[in-house]
Amino acid sequence: MQENLKNLQNIWIVSREYGNLAGAGGVKDVAKQLAETLARSGRDVSVVLPCYGFMEPRQHGFQPTEIIFDVDMPYVLQDRRESVKIWQSNKNPTIYLADSRRFREKMSVYTYTTAEEAKDSAHSYGTGHTDYFAMNVLLQKTALALMVHLNQRPDIIHCHDGHTAIIPAIIRENEGFRHYFNKTGCVVTIHNAGQGYHQEVGDLAFAQAVTGLPHRVIVANLLDGAFDPLLAASSYALLNTVSENYARELRETYDDEGTGWLGHRLMARGVRLKGITNGIEPRDFDLSEPKNLGIAAGFNPATPRENGLAGKRKCKNELIESIQNKAIGGVQQDGTLAHSENALFTFIGRLTAQKGVDKMIEALKNFLPIDPDFQILILGTGEKWIEDELIDLTLDKKLTGRICLLRGYDTILANKIYAAGDFFLVPSQYEPCGLTDFMAQLFGNVPIVHHVGGLVKVLHGKTGFAYQKHSSEALLECMQEAITVFRESPKNIAAIQKAAINLIQQKYTWEKVMLRYLDLYQEAKNPMQTVEISKVN
Repeated sequence: MQENLKNLQNIWIVSREYGNLAGAGGVKDVAKQLAETLARSGRDVSVVLPCYGFMEPRQHGFQPTEIIFDVDMPYVLQDRRESVKIWQSNKNPTIYLADSRRFREKMSVYTYTTAEEAKDSAHSYGTGHTDYFAMNVLLQKTALALMVHLNQRPDIIHCHDGHTAIIPAIIRENEGFRHYFNKTGCVVTIHNAGQGYHQEVGDLAFAQAVTGLPHRVIVANLLDGAFDPLLAASSYALLNTVSENYARELRETYDDEGTGWLGHRLMARGVRLKGITNGIEPRDFDLSEPKNLGIAAGFNPATPRENGLAGKRKCKNELIESIQNKAIGGVQQDGTLAHSENALFTFIGRLTAQKGVDKMIEALKNFLPIDPDFQILILGTGEKWIEDELIDLTLDKKLTGRICLLRGYDTILANKIYAAGDFFLVPSQYEPCGLTDFMAQLFGNVPIVHHVGGLVKVLHGKTGFAYQKHSSEALLECMQEAITVFRESPKNIAAIQKAAINLIQQKYTWEKVMLRYLDLYQEAKNPMQTVEISKVN
């Protein structure tokens, strides 16, 4: 540990998401919590992310710097540069915002908003930015230029997802960078290897022009005919995924088909894809300080049910009252909930098939009519057909008071739902890690999960409930089992709530997970033999 501390003092993190500054998924939580934990351990940590149009840097404590430079962003047969200025936060971790026209015109992290669609009909709401690849390259080149400008030679550059995965190739293939960063190791964390998440580009001439990478690198790293940043990173960096089981699934199972066989291509190259299950910061969910979380009352799921969860019942009652009065701002409400002592199932997440919402809908259609004594509360947005199916359920007069859909998202509202719920559904088709199950457990909201990817950390009957087959029938059976325990053995539910929190404290705090990343950083910093590109499959 002491040796790691000496060798790993200067760490830079590059990400498209970070905490409450800019987020769309779990990347924001991992980037922020790992950075802050590393900083608390005595290291100098710097973070670089875009300054999007929805951000107000001064309101978040950022100050403008005098650092302004042009970044080479050539297109095919066209020399181009884009100007970038830097904002900086004065704390550790130090956060730098890359402010450019390309970033400022974006009003969401990855997709177009309704306001952008109103300005330009080609920018359809919910679709990805058409210049996503250029955005990624601009961020990565800006981060490297900033390091050089500040005379920083990091021990480690930690790249999050395909959005930043070209950095290792750039610093090893660009002659100037290769010497400047010769003692810098790179780690690329794959948060989601599913198709559509690689940030690949099919225009190979454009990929070569804008990245500046040699032709041999571009053509050696094609997945289904497109240049794939994650595949390219494998020759120059250590790669990891966000859980051990997800790494295994990508290498050893047919689940890898959903990635375009990225995992098997990496295995064929002899690349060791490591898994490090994400952590969580329990102090961010301190239920003894309910005002900080925006919930009605404090409580302690780690204490016996009869003593510790009176505040949880108050949270449920206040939330239901707000729903009945339609007093929840920032979301569209369909349906309502009646005051009840019955079990409340909850769901928070994207309303997509990948999140298993299609299977959840079918389970609810079968379960709601045969068991009148439970409720369901759903928060999120997603695919229109899924939203329409859920809205139709809320319109069923026989289900009045039993189902409510809140379309939208708000962190405080999510906290209220975590605090109010008895069971939390995570029926994902695949899930690299899963953080919502952690969050639910910290609020005493028992997770019910499809036992896949990182969700295998939920232990059936001990820290939650789990089912094996990705089907509505398996989900329904698991929900029935959970609600039976809820009604007949409340002490067992209390034991599950307590055990879940104990396991998080023992194994999944960021202080503990950070140690595994330090081992990975140490390995990445050791002299690496760059794979001979011409010999790569």
